[in-house]
Amino acid sequence: MSRAAPARPAVPTTEPEPKALDVEQPRWPFEVQVVRSTRRKRTVGAQMKGDVLFVTVPSWMSRAEEAVWRDRWADRFRRKANADRVDLRERSTTLARRYDLPRPREIHWSDGMKSQWGSCTPSISTIRLSSRLAAFPSWVLDYVIVHELAHLVVLAHNDEFWRIVHQFPKSERAIGYLIARSDDAEDID
Repeated sequence: MSRAAPARPAVPTTEPEPKALDVEQPRWPFEVQVVRSTRRKRTVGAQMKGDVLFVTVPSWMSRAEEAVWRDRWADRFRRKANADRVDLRERSTTLARRYDLPRPREIHWSDGMKSQWGSCTPSISTIRLSSRLAAFPSWVLDYVIVHELAHLVVLAHNDEFWRIVHQFPKSERAIGYLIARSDDAEDID
C-alpha cells in the first residue's frame, strides 16, 4: 500500500474577487463616522459636517450599542434629508385639486410620530405627516396625504371616507406597503 503525500493547501496569489452579495451597499447617502469620546459620559450626539455624519458616543459604550446609535442617528438624518426635498404644500395642493378635496391650511413633517403615518386636525385644517414617510416611494406619501385630506371632509373611517380615499388609484397597494412597514396594522389610520 503506497502512501500519498498530504496535499498542500493552495495558496492564493491574489485576493479572491468578492461575490456580488458580499459587497455592502451604503445605507445612507452620506458617510458615517463614529467618534469615541472620554469626555462624553452618558449621551450620544450627532453632527453633519459636509457630507459626513459624525456620531459621538461615550468611550465605554460596547460596539453593539455603538452600532445601534450610529444607525439610529444616520436614519434620522437620512429622513430629514429626504423630507427637505419634498414640498408638502405643493404636493397637497396638487392632490387636493386632483381629487376635489379641501386644501389644508398647514401641512408639515413630524419627527415625533411613532405610531401613526399621519394626523389631521380638521377644526384648524392642519395635517402632520410622519417623517418616516420621506423615505418611502412617492405614491405611498401621496396616499397618506389623500387619506388625511379626506379627513378634512369626513372624520370617521366610514364608507363615505373610504369612497373618497379609494379615488387614489394606488390606495390598496399603498395600504399594503404601509402595513408591511408597520409594527402594527393599526398604524395606517
